[in-house]
Amino acid sequence: MESTDPNAPVVLDTATRLAIQRTRVAFERTIMAAVRTATSLITFGFSAYKFFSMDVLEGRTPSATSKTSLLGPKEFGLTLIALGLLSLFFAWFEYHRDIGALRKEYPMLPRSNIGIIAALVAVVGSALFAIVLFNI
Repeated sequence: MESTDPNAPVVLDTATRLAIQRTRVAFERTIMAAVRTATSLITFGFSAYKFFSMDVLEGRTPSATSKTSLLGPKEFGLTLIALGLLSLFFAWFEYHRDIGALRKEYPMLPRSNIGIIAALVAVVGSALFAIVLFNI
């Protein structure tokens, strides 16, 4: 006679358990790749802003082309930083949606600390966005 207790521990065969672990690790790799991409975009945006605005910071007058350009160093940096933050947000949302669906089916999944890493990158990215936006 089978147990009908919903709180009874579920015993999975080895193949199923390993398939669940592979799926969870694939979700982890995906969010880590997104964090890496977001970090690159944020870093490159801030670096480009600082590099291309060096003339202004050193007291030299900006070139005539930079005054007529629609996309100057500040706008370019802000765009890349915003793209990095946006990609990080979408990846974090997708990860939590997917891992939540997997956890609903298999509640014994271990917890991950990737959310903390993503949050730290988001905080640093937001600070850099504010620095570029307000010319700090």
